[in-house]
Amino acid sequence: MADKSFLSWPFFEDHHREFALALDAWVQQHIAPLPHSHDVDADCAKILALLAEGGWLTSCVPAEFGGRSESLDVRSLCLIRETLGRVSGLADFVFAMQGLGSGAITIAGSEDLKRRYLPDVASGKKVAAFALTEPASGSDVANIATSAVDMGDHYLVNGEKTFISNGGIADFYCLFVRTGEAPGARGLSALVVDADTPGFEVAERIEVIAPHPLGRITFTNMRVPKENLIGKAGDGFKISMGTLDIFRSTVGAASLGFARRAMDEAIARAKGRELFGAPMADMPLVQAHIADMAVDIDASALLIYRAAWTKDVQKTRVTREAAMAKLYATEAAQKVIDQAVQIWGGLGVTSGITVETLYREIRALRIYEGASDVQKLVIARQTLAD
Repeated sequence: MADKSFLSWPFFEDHHREFALALDAWVQQHIAPLPHSHDVDADCAKILALLAEGGWLTSCVPAEFGGRSESLDVRSLCLIRETLGRVSGLADFVFAMQGLGSGAITIAGSEDLKRRYLPDVASGKKVAAFALTEPASGSDVANIATSAVDMGDHYLVNGEKTFISNGGIADFYCLFVRTGEAPGARGLSALVVDADTPGFEVAERIEVIAPHPLGRITFTNMRVPKENLIGKAGDGFKISMGTLDIFRSTVGAASLGFARRAMDEAIARAKGRELFGAPMADMPLVQAHIADMAVDIDASALLIYRAAWTKDVQKTRVTREAAMAKLYATEAAQKVIDQAVQIWGGLGVTSGITVETLYREIRALRIYEGASDVQKLVIARQTLAD
């Protein structure tokens, strides 16, 4: 079991500590033994079914709609992603997308939308997706071009999205579009779109270095009923940023899980291999690597659970805190994993070795839900404004 001493920190309540220990035991029994096939869609379906059966998806929705807590508990979301990330990057992805993909509905959806979608998210009956990125608007959300024209009782949607996680396997998408109430960010809205809607097409499946379902989707004269509008017209940017306020901290938590696993692997290697007649762990340079890993991991955890605690307890926007947590934890995890690969030497770059898998998995987390460079801009602007 990885280090659990952080659970004694004052960010957590007793129910979080019990939750984390029960989750760790369940993950070791049900997720750790899973073999990975070459069919990533099938692997995701299997993991989703296990998470649903274990009751862990209930953390993705409020209690009124089948959830574990009255509202989304960010500390629980982070604990789940850290624990899953330590064992399986794909399992972390499957869980994360159920929360992120339905988060806009939880935050701003009508009671009707919540009743129609959230219980099925919690039970695993519906796969969710968050459709924000376009070819010309990744970090620049205000540049979204996909249009939704108000036709009275429905919107007529045309455009495309790319690099959409769960693209191709999701049952519904929280789709961000331009409705044109005002220029730039103020003219965006959010819609729920079912995957079987006429005019919706999965145009391409995209392969990446750490395989997971990813796709480019297009919309051609797609009719979306007005009742599928999330919140009010023109609120799309605010809804997307509110969703990311919650889930950016959890990206940091997944990175933390990756980093903890990498340090465990590095320590096992250093203790188990002899160099120049002594254990590798006795070498000062190796000890320096381990020390750097330990500091980066604890610093990441402090930033992540500060942001999560602030959101849960103070009920305020945590744009700055969440950006700090994501930026530091993802960048630190990249360094920790790189150091683990170095300690493993030639084996560390061998396909299928745990540290090699982690090396591929961590890279995308420094990009999605706001690249590290963008997080620096967010932090700077918030700090200057304060």
